[in-house]
Amino acid sequence: MISRTNRLDRLTRSTRDLLEIAEQLREVGAGLRSLGEPWADTTSPAGRMVLTVFAEIAEFERALIQLRTGIGQTAAMRRGMLFGRPAKLAADQISMAHRMLEEGRSAGEVAAMFKVHRATLYRALRNVPPAP
Repeated sequence: MISRTNRLDRLTRSTRDLLEIAEQLREVGAGLRSLGEPWADTTSPAGRMVLTVFAEIAEFERALIQLRTGIGQTAAMRRGMLFGRPAKLAADQISMAHRMLEEGRSAGEVAAMFKVHRATLYRALRNVPPAP
């Protein structure tokens, strides 16, 4: 396997996977060298040790980033921020769609009127109960 990336953290996300790749290369008489990170060289014992340490540090950094991102998202949601795509249909449109379907119009016809796919209409109808 030839990787054109110049950073090892793009090759794999876990230390275990990186070490497994390095071991598989060693078993066939090859080594791993990073052009962008000269310390990453599995052709020597010192290089393998340094590679292991730096891989663990990179994995630790990714875990911290994930933790901070989760904390930030939770705080943003508490402040009322919404994540994801905006809804295609507003609540009043969904209510109108319910009424139209009850009046006998087909789901395809109602979806076409609102310029959405039938699946989008069904999803909106499933997530919002009909108005009384």
